[in-house]
Amino acid sequence: MKIAIAQINLTVGNIQKNQQLILENIKKAQALSVDLIVFPELTVCGYLPEDLLYHQQFIDDCVASTKFIAERCDDICVVIGLPRNHPNEPEKLYNSAAFIQDGKIKMVYDKHQLPNYLVFDEHRYFTKGSHAGILEVEIKQESFKFAVNICEDIWNDAEIVVQQAQKNVDWMINISASPYSSGKIGARIRMLQKRCRDNNANLVYCNMYGGQDELAFDGTSVIIDNTGELLAQCKTFGEELLIHDTTKQSRQIFPRLDRLTEIYQALNLSTKDYFHKNGFNKAIICLSGGIDSALTAAIAVDALGSENITGLLLPSKYSSDHSIDDAKELADKLGIKTHTIEIEPFHAGFEKTLAPLMDNYFQNMTDENIQARIRGVIAMSFANNQNAILLTTGNKSEIAVGYSTLYGDMAGGFAIIKDLFKQQVYELCEYRNTISQVIPENTIKKPPSAELRPDQKDSDSLPDYEDLDDILKAYIHDFKDAEQIAAKGHDLDLVRKILKMVDRNEYKRQQSAPGPRVTKMAFGKDRRMPITNGYPNNY
Repeated sequence: MKIAIAQINLTVGNIQKNQQLILENIKKAQALSVDLIVFPELTVCGYLPEDLLYHQQFIDDCVASTKFIAERCDDICVVIGLPRNHPNEPEKLYNSAAFIQDGKIKMVYDKHQLPNYLVFDEHRYFTKGSHAGILEVEIKQESFKFAVNICEDIWNDAEIVVQQAQKNVDWMINISASPYSSGKIGARIRMLQKRCRDNNANLVYCNMYGGQDELAFDGTSVIIDNTGELLAQCKTFGEELLIHDTTKQSRQIFPRLDRLTEIYQALNLSTKDYFHKNGFNKAIICLSGGIDSALTAAIAVDALGSENITGLLLPSKYSSDHSIDDAKELADKLGIKTHTIEIEPFHAGFEKTLAPLMDNYFQNMTDENIQARIRGVIAMSFANNQNAILLTTGNKSEIAVGYSTLYGDMAGGFAIIKDLFKQQVYELCEYRNTISQVIPENTIKKPPSAELRPDQKDSDSLPDYEDLDDILKAYIHDFKDAEQIAAKGHDLDLVRKILKMVDRNEYKRQQSAPGPRVTKMAFGKDRRMPITNGYPNNY
């Protein structure tokens, strides 16, 4: 039997575009005499449509598209995903997989395990299925028994998978939308191999590829035999139609990417798809000469092309010469055009206007934040004028403790590095320079500074980033309290101070731009904390 995996980049809600992409891959597979082609979860509408699923017309269009596709599936078996209402209980909605053969839908399976953790919220939309998901069909005058399941069904206790395997199926098919986070790809493949070994089952696993809002789907679809051996693997972060002939001994395995390459490609993909799927090509970025804007600019250029990036240099009276020089060197190496606008005339005007109205104009960082907001206004004006998206440059360490200015450096439409801790930013800058030397050495080596007052350094307000990142990971990723974190070797008073900063700045994060999720606990859809939070025990 010839099996194909269609690891394709779908657009949520664009049913017509997705339908065309599905049919193109089916046509290619038919031309190659493929017997079975498998697509990702919720193929016709993309994953996850969220509250589009509350619109009945949307569901009807998905079902109609599935039927339209089925009618064009001559001499081939196809497994695609769709949302659908139960035929006898229309108020119930299912996350389903349709098994199509020779132009007809032979079976529809409904997802059993509905994930409701981290980024997943499927209980909000779907009803748990009960279908056994087993179908026997004839291919080339030979009978094959298939078991179909969907994404989460194969994780955790995998109850339905165990039940299906007991029916002596020839092939198990799992259609999936498993988003990327650092370290997950290897863990996912090891889990799938264990499922195959434990259940004596051959598996075709098709995972989604592409960026959707804050999620990146890596693909890395696989075919595994009942001993757990990897027979074929699609690209990681790439679109592919993989063909595997079960009668041949050949192996189609792409080498695993290292950790930093994975993360960089996830950020690149998310940026490219966020722009293009939302109808934008151009980006504006403020270049400060610092490490964060340098990495953001490098990723933006790699994702969108240097011709589509405009850098703004917006020096104040506190900006150092080396910061301006470093920003210009970065822009030259990346090949992006820049504009330089001194903000001091605007800054002086605000001070002149506001100082007489305030008891102490310089208290509580009023003057520092005004500088950041002047830059935000200028940058957003350029973005509006060029129909571009302004990129914010804050990293996860800064965003966590509120070391950013609301409506200032937080202004923008996409935040490429918002899920990278500061130390990861340095790592990825070093990594990017192994591809080509674009980030100035001085940018990497100099102490970070916001340069909003004389001789300012990040270390004036924050602990060393190695300590800060360790505390933040323990609190945000692992839910440790202050005493538990201090037990790792940190000063308890410092830990309490940092945790209080994290909680007090929730109101900022909930107004921040979206950005790619690359860790196991990103701000936004993963970590959902109340803005008003009087729980005191952490400090």
